[in-house]
Amino acid sequence: MTAAMDIRGPRFGAAVTSAVLATVLITGSVPLLAWQALCFAVGAAAGVPRSPYGWLFRTAVRPRLGPPAAFEDPAPPRFAQTVGLLFALVGLAGYLLGPQWLGMAATGCALAAAFLNAAFGYCLGCEMYLLVRRATA
Repeated sequence: MTAAMDIRGPRFGAAVTSAVLATVLITGSVPLLAWQALCFAVGAAAGVPRSPYGWLFRTAVRPRLGPPAAFEDPAPPRFAQTVGLLFALVGLAGYLLGPQWLGMAATGCALAAAFLNAAFGYCLGCEMYLLVRRATA
């Protein structure tokens, strides 16, 4: 396992992601969905703590909190960022190339997953990661 990370960081990122994706669904903003796709891509490639929302958590939020009560392996959230990226890319394709319902559906699925993590601490992408690991072990 690589360096463990504060479990509050991904949950904070999921809350911001939920707000961004809800705004995309309300406004149909392609640039905002592209921004979220970029955030997912950085999180998937460099790790959640190095993503824009991870940086925001580390610099603006975590200093105001007490020490973390728990840590987690960064691999499952990183996988979840990859899944989020795939949904964001499908959403972008739907909004840009059509049909628009595809963009809305993919964005809605990503929003549902982000909201579950933000509100309840349940990471669907992380659970998928564990299922894949068990199936391939």
